[in-house]
Amino acid sequence: MGLKLLVTGAGGLLGSAVAKIASDRHTVFSGFRRRAPKFGNPVLMDLLNLERVHRVVLTLKPDAIIHAAALTDVDKCEAEKRVATKVNYEATKTISAAAARAGAYLLYVSTDAIFDGKRGMYRETDRPNPINHYGLTKLMGEEAVGAARGKSCIARSSVIYGSKPAALKDNFAVWLIEKLTAGQSANIVTDQFVSPSLNSNVAEMTLELTERSLTGIYHTSGCSRVSRYDFAEALAATFGLDASLIRAVRMNDMKWTARRPRDSSLDVRKAMSSLNHVPLLLGDSLVRLKTEYREAGRKIGRRQARGRATGS
Repeated sequence: MGLKLLVTGAGGLLGSAVAKIASDRHTVFSGFRRRAPKFGNPVLMDLLNLERVHRVVLTLKPDAIIHAAALTDVDKCEAEKRVATKVNYEATKTISAAAARAGAYLLYVSTDAIFDGKRGMYRETDRPNPINHYGLTKLMGEEAVGAARGKSCIARSSVIYGSKPAALKDNFAVWLIEKLTAGQSANIVTDQFVSPSLNSNVAEMTLELTERSLTGIYHTSGCSRVSRYDFAEALAATFGLDASLIRAVRMNDMKWTARRPRDSSLDVRKAMSSLNHVPLLLGDSLVRLKTEYREAGRKIGRRQARGRATGS
């Protein structure tokens, strides 16, 4: 018998992939704020309305919750700290408390941004030290999950990307593919290192953790540590695009509001040894992305702006 599963942020990049996969074997309730998600039973769930968030969880009484909703725009979090704190921390605290009260398993989707980026290849046991408000609020969310003392898991990923826009925003892969297809140059940093994570791969790991009710902390990113620039070049090569349009810049050249970790790559050995669905190498992920891009019916080029790319 399947789970009664609540997925927050089911219209987002990761949440939509989780809802799609989970719908085949579970009863999925898909939390959303603006547009009803394609998969699952839509449930209006604005994280700024904490009272409603609490009521939704206690009314549904799900077996499990995958809390994927968040404000992930790093610069917006820095500029609008109050909103970021409410969405990423206070809503997570509310959901954690309600989940514990309802006896629901909770998986909280977190991020590599909780680390300062001084050395990279962070393990689950390494001490967090965020250097921007986004990372701070996500770490506060992790702490709220632990404080609720319910059955829970924290799953951290890095630079999640996928085959199509979600929540009215492009992700890094779609943004770069369509920019290069249009013959436009793209400035990509050479000195920032991450563990790019294909959303469908992360969704598989996230769902497996939930179905098995595993607890603790897991790093569920891709298993390749690469610079943003190398990631962009590999993406261009896979899609047969003109890599000469990718312009190498340094982090100091970027006009970011918030500081970024220089190396927030994640060590995924725990996930590799514990899960059946394991983190993919970048090359394998990009081949899969190309297939998913075609299956989504996306044509290279002819694009209308949907907002800024995420994950920068």
